[in-house]
Amino acid sequence: MTRDPFALRDLAHKAGRDLENASAERIVEWAADTFGERFCVTSSFADAVLAHLVSSVVPGVDVVFLDTGLHFEETLDVREEVRRRLPVTVKSVRPPMTVGRQDGEFGPRLWDRAPDECCHLRKVEPLAEALADYDAWATGLRRDESPSRADTRIVDFDAGRQKVKISPIARWTQSDVDTYIEANDIPVNDLFNRGYGSIGCWPCTRRVKPGEDPRAGRWAMFDKQECGIHL
Repeated sequence: MTRDPFALRDLAHKAGRDLENASAERIVEWAADTFGERFCVTSSFADAVLAHLVSSVVPGVDVVFLDTGLHFEETLDVREEVRRRLPVTVKSVRPPMTVGRQDGEFGPRLWDRAPDECCHLRKVEPLAEALADYDAWATGLRRDESPSRADTRIVDFDAGRQKVKISPIARWTQSDVDTYIEANDIPVNDLFNRGYGSIGCWPCTRRVKPGEDPRAGRWAMFDKQECGIHL
């Protein structure tokens, strides 16, 4: 049974204070103890750091992947490698509308004209549906990724979805991530080796130029930094 949203809110705010300086593993332990099977991980499969970290504490954990129908093949390769190598249950969630049907209803290449609407149809709405069976979800957000993520809380209440949102590696730096990847032989999207700093859907992702913010290659033609999931 889904918990009362007011209770979840109070729980999240208290945990956010209590776990601010806890290790990522301790944060995951708290989530697993608190929510049990109503806790999941979300992953874009730019890498498998979060999936590996959580599954080392909670073997068999559900990992939700939003399969927009517009991902790079390299991203799908990481998903399949995670399925093979890690003790997780990957749940690929697709939008109700195929890309072709979206073209028919909204016109070709909606992402070129209204990227917020495209993201809403292909990511935001499907995620809300996918999280229906959970009270809490873990994300791989980090404070050092961009100014829009600098205030990411370790544990927060996602008022829009009425869920507890947990970011176990929010305090990690890119150096921490690189160290974890090397120490644990973590699958990583090969596009990072080809000049990409952040990886999303192929129509809205480009390589970054030297000195650019890693997320500068996302929606580069628009005043847009986030798909909407984390807003």
